[in-house]
Amino acid sequence: MAATRNTEIAIVGGGVGGLALAIGLHQRGIDCRIYEIAPEIKALGVGITILPHAMRELTGLGLGEAVEAAGVANSESAFFNRFGQLIYKEPRGRGAGYAYPEVGIHRGRLHRIMYEAALKRLGAERILLNRRCIDVEQDDSGATLLLEETTTGSTVPPVRADIVIACDGVNSLVRRHFYPDEEPAFEGINTWRGVARGKPIFDGRTYIRIGSIKTAKLVIYPIIDNVDGNGTQLINWTVEAPMAGRAKNDWNKPGRLEDFLFYYDAWHFDWLDVPEFLRHSETILEYPMVDKDPVPRWTFGRITFLGDAAHPMYQRGSNGAAQALIDARVLADILKTTEDRVAALKTYENARLATTAKVVQTNRQTPPDFINIKVEELTGDRPFDDLDKFISQSELRALSDNYKRIAGFGREDLV
Repeated sequence: MAATRNTEIAIVGGGVGGLALAIGLHQRGIDCRIYEIAPEIKALGVGITILPHAMRELTGLGLGEAVEAAGVANSESAFFNRFGQLIYKEPRGRGAGYAYPEVGIHRGRLHRIMYEAALKRLGAERILLNRRCIDVEQDDSGATLLLEETTTGSTVPPVRADIVIACDGVNSLVRRHFYPDEEPAFEGINTWRGVARGKPIFDGRTYIRIGSIKTAKLVIYPIIDNVDGNGTQLINWTVEAPMAGRAKNDWNKPGRLEDFLFYYDAWHFDWLDVPEFLRHSETILEYPMVDKDPVPRWTFGRITFLGDAAHPMYQRGSNGAAQALIDARVLADILKTTEDRVAALKTYENARLATTAKVVQTNRQTPPDFINIKVEELTGDRPFDDLDKFISQSELRALSDNYKRIAGFGREDLV
């Protein structure tokens, strides 16, 4: 089946990274098309935190106000041990002096905002759903996407483009073309995510981390305000627990409360009854905690990777989406400045590969909840009467600030 030149730039995948790239290219007057595997766009998933550097990127795409209005802006972040004792807290977003807020939002809402913006600006003819990329080829004059219908498996006409950008996620089919033997790295940590309705915890604007991955961890933050007219919030939660000897589970499958609730049987605090909160969950999904080792290159001639296809990282620290958004802006800016598309892809790789590799490694070794791990070790995983006997608040603040700098949202960079 002969291929025809369909677009300057073919984007494989219509998630956060792919949509951001398409919108950014359109802003810069560059033609592109998205080829998305899903037959239709649905409000899937649970919550996601949009950190200030991610909000900077969304604001640059003209979407900042819509995203903030659809979610809940965090006022502070608070760290607790598994006995419910406060370890450390700090202001977040605008309350911490940033020019941009930190927003908790339902992933489906974020995706819908970006998708509808792309439809309006690019036109539906440039966003093709139900298209699975099964292979990619290239020669001196262009690249060719080989596609099939997701729902039927029927072959559709190949797509010819100047360059191809793989934005197709952690299980990227395009990346597998170049790294066929690569597998996600699984260290025996399992993750469950869900949402529950409840009254606001504290001020209803707090991102809460409880416990550590050494035993079991729980992250809680609101994503929708006043869902019933009576002040009830939709609250996102994430559980991380070590599962020694357990095989890696499937991606994004329905989860069961009984598989992890036992970790939290004793977590009855004066400010939250954790088992009762989790029992009210409306949605539970199960994920493996996986990433991939950084690779030496993303760019192969006319093809490169972006977002999770380039640098899949642990689903902690709320930084995967942020790095994809930054990738998209950097690549769009480079493509605007030169007509040499192949050279542009290499310049983009040089600008982003080492930086994101450092974030991947940091998320493994000293993630944001390293504060909880450190305190647990210092106190012998017991309640404390005076935390200053073990570690000072300034030392804890330094741990938090160090992660922000590495992840790209130190306040000095975003004020």
